[in-house]
Amino acid sequence: MRFDVITLFPELVASVTQWGIPRRAVEAGQLDLRTWNPRDWASGVHQAVDDRPYGGGPGMVMQVPPLKGALDAARADGDEPLHVVALTPQGRPLDQERVGALTRRPRVALVCGRYEGIDERFIEAEVDEEISLGDYVLSGGELGAMAIIDACARLRPGVLGHADSAEQDSFSEGLLDCPHYTRPEELNGHRVPGVLLGGDHGAIRRWRRREALGRTWSRRPDLLARLELGGTDQALLDEYRERHRLGGVRSESDD
Repeated sequence: MRFDVITLFPELVASVTQWGIPRRAVEAGQLDLRTWNPRDWASGVHQAVDDRPYGGGPGMVMQVPPLKGALDAARADGDEPLHVVALTPQGRPLDQERVGALTRRPRVALVCGRYEGIDERFIEAEVDEEISLGDYVLSGGELGAMAIIDACARLRPGVLGHADSAEQDSFSEGLLDCPHYTRPEELNGHRVPGVLLGGDHGAIRRWRRREALGRTWSRRPDLLARLELGGTDQALLDEYRERHRLGGVRSESDD
């Protein structure tokens, strides 16, 4: 998979592949990153890429010609089709489903806005979809682009150390992940749930599923509302609710 990032700060974006999972993906040949600076296609002595907005108001707006020059160069640098994404506050919030869809594309261009935004004519003519990290405003799209690159790198074949790691991540099935524990077995009077120590893999799977359902119910009910739970999952969720109704967050040592 290849990312072509249109950005005024190429060094910032490129740094995402120097560490952790994205670096491993690059080394494994599962991820390629190219950056394109619109300033290289800007005219004038100062290579300006922005100008004042029509209609007045504060801030500056990124101009079409430098962005289109960078995007055209990216398109010409390869034979595979380029899916163009603009990182904007008006975009669809990023979720795991969208990450998976992007990962299945051979090439994705990420256009990083700055200032007050991008001239709408570029969005209408060149962009396939807009994506946002959430309902807040950043200084530019670079951090959003880096988040997408990292999230997609995790889904590339063979990149994670364990084949099941990505499938068990939060949001992979529309649920939050279950709690996780490691050594020591007891810490400041708090013990690891006993079910995780007993070696009964069926019981462990059941516990993890119940806790994932319950954690989603208590922390992100909006996610749970999108799902149609089967009979087993509904029973597990009911069990979780009953346990917490009776005694709050209880020790699972006797599970």
